[in-house]
Amino acid sequence: MPYKLSPSSLSLMTECERCFWIEHNLKKKRPSGIFPSLPSGMDRILKEHFDRFMEKGKMPPELKELKDFKLFSDVSLLKIWRNNLKGIIFKDNEGNILHGAIDNLLVKDNKLIVLDYKTRGFPLKEDTHEKYQNQLDIYNFLLRENGFDTENYSYLLFYYPEHVLETGEVVFETKLIKMTTDAGNGLRLFSKALKLLKGECPSKCICEWCHLVEI
Repeated sequence: MPYKLSPSSLSLMTECERCFWIEHNLKKKRPSGIFPSLPSGMDRILKEHFDRFMEKGKMPPELKELKDFKLFSDVSLLKIWRNNLKGIIFKDNEGNILHGAIDNLLVKDNKLIVLDYKTRGFPLKEDTHEKYQNQLDIYNFLLRENGFDTENYSYLLFYYPEHVLETGEVVFETKLIKMTTDAGNGLRLFSKALKLLKGECPSKCICEWCHLVEI
């Protein structure tokens, strides 16, 4: 049967291959905690914030260090690519699908650059950005498979609270990080996932959940 995968599902594979196999072949998901509403709210207002600058043909102050860049202005495509149920799609010859929903895109010299927003409660650690490498590689792979030229890098834009004003407004600090990307890694992850799913359930359990599931 064809599989439909995403950056989040491939992230599960890197955490525990057994959980990944069980979720997609037995339809038994790993228990999840309550998802905080603040990141979702931040995601919504950040997209609105950036879109206002895009409509004016300007760059927001958070990206003032980026010269000769502009925000992607194809509103209809952006609406699809931001949709978690649609996103940017790649389908292989067997009907397996890899899709991912982006936050935004930058354009430079007619090439696309992924811009992803991240909200955190605390300042970044030295290696915080590294856990998003696969996600950015997958986005780059998807864009190229859909016929778009991309740069070999993407940007992560982190927001985290710094202090509260006397009037009650929370002031957020931002940090922009440039990440080298490898579209080939996106394909390798997708291929590895399909090979894993078509095989027997991995016997090794490396997490606290999948040993509780009967096979």
